[in-house]
Amino acid sequence: MDLYKEAQELQSYLSSLRRELHRHPEVSRKEFWTAGRIEQELDAIGITEHQRVDGSGVCAVLRGEKPGERVMALRADIDALAIEENHPDLDYCSEQPGVMHACGHDGHTAALLGGARLLYAHRADFGGEVRFFFQHAEEVGWGGKQFVKAGLCEGAGRVFGIHMAPDLPLGKVGVTPGPNNASVDHFTVRIQGRAAHVSTPHMGVDALYIASQIVVALQPLVSRRTSPIDPVILGVGKMSAGTSYNIVAESALLEGTTRTFSGDTRVWINGEIDRVCMETAKLYGGEATVEWEDFTGPLVNPSELCPEAAGVVAKVLGPQAVVDHRPLSLVGDDFAEYQTVIPGVYGFVGTASPDRPDTALPLHNDRFDLSEEALAITAALHTEYALEYLSGAIG
Repeated sequence: MDLYKEAQELQSYLSSLRRELHRHPEVSRKEFWTAGRIEQELDAIGITEHQRVDGSGVCAVLRGEKPGERVMALRADIDALAIEENHPDLDYCSEQPGVMHACGHDGHTAALLGGARLLYAHRADFGGEVRFFFQHAEEVGWGGKQFVKAGLCEGAGRVFGIHMAPDLPLGKVGVTPGPNNASVDHFTVRIQGRAAHVSTPHMGVDALYIASQIVVALQPLVSRRTSPIDPVILGVGKMSAGTSYNIVAESALLEGTTRTFSGDTRVWINGEIDRVCMETAKLYGGEATVEWEDFTGPLVNPSELCPEAAGVVAKVLGPQAVVDHRPLSLVGDDFAEYQTVIPGVYGFVGTASPDRPDTALPLHNDRFDLSEEALAITAALHTEYALEYLSGAIG
């Protein structure tokens, strides 16, 4: 069977569905219209076994008609971003002020629904089951954990996901062994000092000064205490303090993020941030507390599984389509949460076309768009991988 040809025959359906989703973006944990539209489409396909996950995620199940016990999970994220779209000439521009699909999740959703349509049409060709994870809240590192917590990964032998990639040309697919995306942690530092008149600084404890010293003291943790060949990001993006120009600040707040590719480095640098913040505050007479949010761990493609995923790409598009050396990205993706409990690979489908400069813009840009031919490629890859795994041809 030529699944890519079958997927290309769905191009009009895929593009129309993606544009509808693009016009109606919803931010993380509020994807209720999107979830309802996904359920509506699943019912129309004939896949009626589905459930909500944490309110705005959707998990659907399709069982093959042949005997078999294998389980394949396919994942697409569905949330949008709090970005005002700057594309007034686009006839499918976001209709939601201040929200847009600037990361391709509308394409991910449409393509996985296309894969669901193809797999339903081929349900007589496989046994076992396919679980479709339409995952909410990827942008805030929340949804993946909820699917795992709900037990939806239990019994699955493979998980496969795809992200649209504007850094790759249309027709290329990145399947890179090893680290691909970084872990993401968010920290908030609360500094407590003591207010005083600016003319009597010795009577107070300057929380603003302490916060400034902490920002400076954190930077050498990367520049002088981690290896230059072990990529680490430590960024402080927000600082607030004080109530008036002539008052020693009583309190201050910092917010930042760390990103690493190594679990050991992640634990070490987060612990050092705790130590530096508390000791710096104490040095100047104040106190500091550090609060952490674990968004996601590093996304690492197992080297032993990448050949089978690359083989799927080669079968759909030809061996020349495989890119096995896509550069590391310090952006996070909570597909990593599934990889902690299911063997799985994350691929990157090229979306850049030379005649469409907006398709080569970086993710999270307010003019981001994608070449919709990538939707058929993605749908075919989901379908091919599932059929090969469930039939026992791989794995």
